[in-house]
Amino acid sequence: MFNTLKRRLYPNGRPNTLARLLNAGWAALHAWGIAPNWLVTLEVVGRRSGRTIRFPLVLAVVDGERYLASMLGPGALWVRNVEAAGGRARLLHGIREEVRLVPVPIEARPRLIKAYLQVAPGARPHIAIDKDAPLPAFVDIAEQVPVFRLEPAGS
Repeated sequence: MFNTLKRRLYPNGRPNTLARLLNAGWAALHAWGIAPNWLVTLEVVGRRSGRTIRFPLVLAVVDGERYLASMLGPGALWVRNVEAAGGRARLLHGIREEVRLVPVPIEARPRLIKAYLQVAPGARPHIAIDKDAPLPAFVDIAEQVPVFRLEPAGS
């Protein structure tokens, strides 16, 4: 039932009105730092509107590096806005941090996607693989799940 509800909130990979309202609420909570530190808000300038837009996301930490992955694939609004902004964005979780999102090459994504699915239960209905599948199985979906490494904005 949970998977069906999640898919209904994101028909055709886009949030419906209810999902947009829920995302706005989660983004506010994550930004305030109320949630666990792996629940963050990404602020990025909208590629069409020029306004700052907030997205609630899950942060995966692998080997001391921080990563964001897109459960909705390369067409997700935050992915397209980050790409249009040259990777420049802000990460919020109690503090505001200027960051640069660097795309991870497809061949390096499988272990990062697996780590992401371990901490992001809400993403599991959208990514067509079991979180406990063996690592080689993630190779087949790596192209469909954009992953970005976070770097300090000045680097």
